[in-house]
Amino acid sequence: MEILNLDMKPGNTLKVKGKISPDTVGFSINLGCSSRDMAFHFNPRFNESVIVCNSKCSNAWQTEHRDSHLLLQGLHCQGEGSVPFLIEMLSDKFRVKLPDGHEVHFPNRHGYRKITFMSIVGGFKMISFKLS
Repeated sequence: MEILNLDMKPGNTLKVKGKISPDTVGFSINLGCSSRDMAFHFNPRFNESVIVCNSKCSNAWQTEHRDSHLLLQGLHCQGEGSVPFLIEMLSDKFRVKLPDGHEVHFPNRHGYRKITFMSIVGGFKMISFKLS
């Protein structure tokens, strides 16, 4: 799923709500200006029990940031209903608030001031999103 005309700027929060497929090994929520240039790649990997965050510049992945957090593994295994993720864009970083209140921080490495592209790939079916 792709959205090509998002208008996310520092100070905005994106709330993405969806269902995690019980048989998935992971999914990603990607923000940037295209699939080749991503400011923020949020990638829970259930098969590794880790949340990987990264950025992509001219189709080249940068250095990964890994956060071991077991809540998502629990949500995945239990087949929970809808799961919300709050992604806040700040001038210097992205902050993701997970359903249990745990936060993941990732730097705005390339100084994005506007995000126009969002994609969701893998075992997460989006039900709704809201940009505020």
